[in-house]
Amino acid sequence: MPVETLTVPESARGRLGRFAFALAETLISTVVIIVLLQTFVGRTYAVEQTSMQPTLEPAQRLLIDRLTPRFDPYKPGDIIVFDAPALAEQSEPLIKRVIALEGSLVEIYDGRVHVDGVALDEPYTFGDDTTQPTTEQDAWLVPPGQLFVLGDHRAVSVDSRTFGPISVSSVIGRAWLRFLPLEDAALLTADGVDP
Repeated sequence: MPVETLTVPESARGRLGRFAFALAETLISTVVIIVLLQTFVGRTYAVEQTSMQPTLEPAQRLLIDRLTPRFDPYKPGDIIVFDAPALAEQSEPLIKRVIALEGSLVEIYDGRVHVDGVALDEPYTFGDDTTQPTTEQDAWLVPPGQLFVLGDHRAVSVDSRTFGPISVSSVIGRAWLRFLPLEDAALLTADGVDP
């Protein structure tokens, strides 16, 4: 003869406890995933400066890629976000364009930037502005492990002309997508912005 089992209805308190546990587990997992993504993959950045006009405007939001620079080194034309050097006299991260890599000779004369003796073609710069030194120095040999960076709006940019080359270790990541406002959304490439 089969034995009948008696089922006791689950109490509301037991259901609430399981729901609270599942909710806490989901929230903790979400926080861990967000922290891991922001630490190793990417993060957002709000443009607050005018030094990258016309490529980037204040109040635009970017996605910063922290992952690919681990296996795809920075190259001239990349737009990067980095911790501000002491000579920049500000604490917020800066955003600039990579102009030259370690071992390159950067010279500024005749209103243009020259890297290893070749004048750069820079269609991304602001208006008809020429590039002028901002201190008495007009030539830099980029040391190992460093990058020479400039803003696209040279007349207002505080960049390597002022504080010298920056350490690759100070770079937070490479800007790769402008996503807000939506009408300005575009991929950012080493040549400027994709159409």
